[in-house]
Amino acid sequence: MAISKELLEILVCPLCKADVQLTPDGNGLKCVGCRRVYPIRDGIPVMLIDEAKIED
Repeated sequence: MAISKELLEILVCPLCKADVQLTPDGNGLKCVGCRRVYPIRDGIPVMLIDEAKIED
């Protein structure tokens, strides 16, 4: 299940409040500010700071 365009427009990183973008593989949302990647599980973004991984 893909994340809708409307949802992507309103979601922001809970830590730094920057925009997030869908990762190339579609399994996460990457923050453009702090580079944290929040997982997507069963089509639902898990926007918890403790669940995020920092990517280079």
